[in-house]
Amino acid sequence: MIFMETKQLIAKLRESGAKVTPQRLAICEIILSSKEHPTADQIFEKVKKTHPTISLATVYQTLHLLSQIGMLQELGFSGCISRYDPDTSFHVNVVCPKCGKIQDYKTESMERIWTQIIKKLEFKPIGQRVEVYAYCDKCSRT
Repeated sequence: MIFMETKQLIAKLRESGAKVTPQRLAICEIILSSKEHPTADQIFEKVKKTHPTISLATVYQTLHLLSQIGMLQELGFSGCISRYDPDTSFHVNVVCPKCGKIQDYKTESMERIWTQIIKKLEFKPIGQRVEVYAYCDKCSRT
């Protein structure tokens, strides 16, 4: 889980030139503290509980902004709705092809390998994405 103090979040948004609104902060706090990889609709439903007049467009715009400034990674899948990952550090997304559950997998050895790859590249990567497809515990039992 990624956690950022509200003051840091506000500073990061202002640094990017974005307006800091209560709705935008609520969206940020929900996605940046999420262990899940929610869809925009799931985020919208959560934010709507405290900000009933919010629009889905505001959620999408905020998610796009967070992605642009490197605080979030959009995970688009073929034929599926995008999911959002607040963990932009190197990790593997383990995706269940049956239910769509996404779990993060990290190890020090993978981090070392990624660091070595970056050192050998002649450019600085702006992102990465590694996925492994495997049935989750629940789906492998059914």
